[in-house]
Amino acid sequence: MATDNTTVFVSGATGFIALHIVNDLLKAGYTVIGSGRSQEKNDGLLKKFNNNPKLSMEIVKDIAVPNAFDEVFKKRGKEIKIVLHTASPFHFQTTNFEKDLLTPAVNGTKSILEAIKKYAADTVEKVVITSSTAALVAPTEMSKGDLVITEESWNKDTWESCQANAVAAYCGSKKFAEQTAWDFLKENQSSVKFTLSTVNPGYVFGPQMFADSLKHGINTSSGIISELIRSKVGEEFFNYCGPFIDVRDVSKAHLVAIEKPECAGKRLVLSEGLFCSQEVVDILNGEFPQLKGKIATGEPASGPAFLEKNSCKFDNSKTKKILGFKFYNLKDCIVDTAAQMLEVQSEA
Repeated sequence: MATDNTTVFVSGATGFIALHIVNDLLKAGYTVIGSGRSQEKNDGLLKKFNNNPKLSMEIVKDIAVPNAFDEVFKKRGKEIKIVLHTASPFHFQTTNFEKDLLTPAVNGTKSILEAIKKYAADTVEKVVITSSTAALVAPTEMSKGDLVITEESWNKDTWESCQANAVAAYCGSKKFAEQTAWDFLKENQSSVKFTLSTVNPGYVFGPQMFADSLKHGINTSSGIISELIRSKVGEEFFNYCGPFIDVRDVSKAHLVAIEKPECAGKRLVLSEGLFCSQEVVDILNGEFPQLKGKIATGEPASGPAFLEKNSCKFDNSKTKKILGFKFYNLKDCIVDTAAQMLEVQSEA
């Protein structure tokens, strides 16, 4: 809870996770400055929050260009006490992995930290970077059933090897962006005073902050649920698997990260366990009568055995102890996500 008029800067404020963070920050009494890529996007966000006087927006057109955040921090840096850096590309529609995924992620992180150093070294006290479990484990190792990933784990891919495909490049981008942040703090401890934490979520499901966001495309993880809702009886589907977390828990973790001193210097790994597409299909068929008999079924109840064999395990007990709150389980998370999608579909 904000005890005074603490101002938080949220990069990429129009994103899926960031909208929940902005909402939670405002509810907790913080003043929020967000960044978006255009005036149109920024005006749309302000309207969604009913032009809340404690929320303002700044334009950062492209996080990949050098000094991308300089103007914002030159103008507003003295107001900002906390920085939440959520902006980073997450899509697989590219073949130029270095240009479209790796470089923007690394440059965006570097430029926001450089801007703090140049214009807000005395005012910014905490920085939280939205990283990912992708920074912890390479895609080629995700399927090792006997591998256990913890808060100390790092994706083993190199800058070169992660360019094998778009998924590996995205995972690499999260690793190198996060490493950039830890290295920057190590090298600049004498010239900045902020503490650093990272939040590393798995696949992020959960409802959109504003349902109408679904009309303009959805985040990559939620696309898995959307595809299954639109599947046909007897249709085969790709059985995605990995750690999952609800977006509402991701947002809450960012607030705990800025409020609990023991989060400083920590990587907070967010996972409420493993999921696979088969389990999602089982939930959809079991919980939504309007879908039962109309969508794919796969091999019901085969999910746990599939995960045991085909996914590495995650031990984030240290994170759970620090955060001290209970995460949404898979069923509640999928039901809330799908219910919103179906409601928006029925209105279309």
